[in-house]
Amino acid sequence: MLQNKEIKLERLGLIDYKEAWDYQDKIFTSILDIKAQNRKAEAEAGEQNQTPNYLLLCSHPHVYTLGKSGHESNLLINEEGLKAKGATFYKINRGGDITYHGPGQIVGYPILDLDNFFTDIHKYLRLLEEAIILTLQDYGIKAGRIAGLTGVWLDHEEQRNPRKICAMGVKCSRWVTMHGFAFNINTDLDYFNNIVPCGITDKQVTSLAKELGREVPLAEVEEILINHLAQLFGATITTATHEERH
Repeated sequence: MLQNKEIKLERLGLIDYKEAWDYQDKIFTSILDIKAQNRKAEAEAGEQNQTPNYLLLCSHPHVYTLGKSGHESNLLINEEGLKAKGATFYKINRGGDITYHGPGQIVGYPILDLDNFFTDIHKYLRLLEEAIILTLQDYGIKAGRIAGLTGVWLDHEEQRNPRKICAMGVKCSRWVTMHGFAFNINTDLDYFNNIVPCGITDKQVTSLAKELGREVPLAEVEEILINHLAQLFGATITTATHEERH
């Protein structure tokens, strides 16, 4: 079966975390269903269907999410504290520990069938990181990786004041991905004081606005990021039509 290198882009705007998670799960499950049908068709020498790929871009109202390998003790406020902050909390099915999502972030959920690209989850994570690194480079900011830690970091080499600018956590089943990355652009970083971000106690969190000393339009950063993702994955990214939306 031919690989499908098209990624359908959907901009969801500011959307409730649970609503976005349910929407992701609906698309994720539909792709897995197509793959199951294809395996059956292959066994019966029948016709197979291409699997679609999606990229959801959005931001969320204040929310903390805890990955399946995380520790709830890394949430430093109780239920009353969450209410006072206007924030919610979810335990979810991605990898990684605790993180924060809020307005001023670019949250990306690539729901890709990696059979269309390459079947290597580590390469997938490195390419997501690389797209962020290249985007930051376009703003004159040098960023990179720290061994043993996911995400994108500033001062990643000398590590005198290493600080994370993009967190990542994904789920992958039968080479279909969901969840993704949270890129701090104009984010209110005070919300990170209520958690131990990603379970890491000795490193800071930053944003593009903080590093540049000015706010940056999210749409501007999104366009740069989309172009880098398309290039790195050898994909064509097109805006999904209304009919293609789930």
